[in-house]
Amino acid sequence: MLNPSKKTLFAIEAVLDIAYNAGGEPVQSSEITARQGIPRRYLEQTLQALVRANILIGVRGPRGGYRLARERRRISVGDIVRVVQAGEAAASPGADLPNSEIGAKVIQPMWGDLQASLMARLDELSIDALCQSASEQGVPCTARERLSYEI
Repeated sequence: MLNPSKKTLFAIEAVLDIAYNAGGEPVQSSEITARQGIPRRYLEQTLQALVRANILIGVRGPRGGYRLARERRRISVGDIVRVVQAGEAAASPGADLPNSEIGAKVIQPMWGDLQASLMARLDELSIDALCQSASEQGVPCTARERLSYEI
């Protein structure tokens, strides 16, 4: 996990895109693909996994798409990473772990501690914080562009 997979990064980007650009309307996967350049084959599988994990809600119909299942301050990056990791672990069980005594007694516990520390930090980082960072960095927001102040 020290080098995140493409799926992990795509999942975080997709949830952030939905949180940042939704503006109350569902975000279609084609919009996410256009804005973020995420290949559709990765995106659809990932979005469905996030729906099953209650991070996103899928909205059917011609104006359907995806929206957050809860407030963006209540979704952590750790939540998203766990969903992707679970899918990757199911796809390729039996990771290449050292079978030696030193591997089992020293390396695996050390690696486990590092991963636990990283996940604790990711759990502290909310999607809301990433949205604020995107805004501060001047990332364009389509939700703001759709706002109309005319009466």
